[in-house]
Amino acid sequence: MSALAELYKTISACEACDELARTRTRTVPGAGAENAQIVFIGEAPGFHEDQQGLPFVGQAGQFLDHLLATIGLGRGDVYICNVIKCRPPGNRDPLPTEIKNCQQWLDKQLDLILPKMIVTLGRYSLSQFFPGESISKIHGKARKIDNRIYYPMYHPAAALHQQSLRQTIEADMLKIPSILASNEEVQEEESKPQQLSMF
Repeated sequence: MSALAELYKTISACEACDELARTRTRTVPGAGAENAQIVFIGEAPGFHEDQQGLPFVGQAGQFLDHLLATIGLGRGDVYICNVIKCRPPGNRDPLPTEIKNCQQWLDKQLDLILPKMIVTLGRYSLSQFFPGESISKIHGKARKIDNRIYYPMYHPAAALHQQSLRQTIEADMLKIPSILASNEEVQEEESKPQQLSMF
């Protein structure tokens, strides 16, 4: 069994958040290539994810599949996960304590996969690495810190609620191959991403 599969077993037994542990159907740790160059990080599982134990399998997931296809990739080529691994009841926003409790799982996933690029999907994912930054201002702009590229994008679900964002999200996705290819040209920033400095 791989180290990631072992981690999934540990996550499935997690009861750090009492409400989430009681109300979830399944934990949704993540899925994809264990040696992926790109990791996409969303917010939290929704209804369909909770039922299947897999990330991004609802409408937003279908749009993410479409986006990946536009750059010649499929789910098996990347790794997809969320900031928190259990569905918040009623699809409410994740609570700060829930994000904090789940931080260890996300950290371990990234340590095991060692991606060249992290794509944050939405504001909760963005705030994990760049708290206080506005997604409307920095989406589609790559940053390189400690030889890893961080690339903020709107969450695919945003296009479902606000059709005008669809073209923006598609355009941001199309930049990814050239950013990866020209890794050396992405400007290195001195400061490390501050993880969860909001607490």
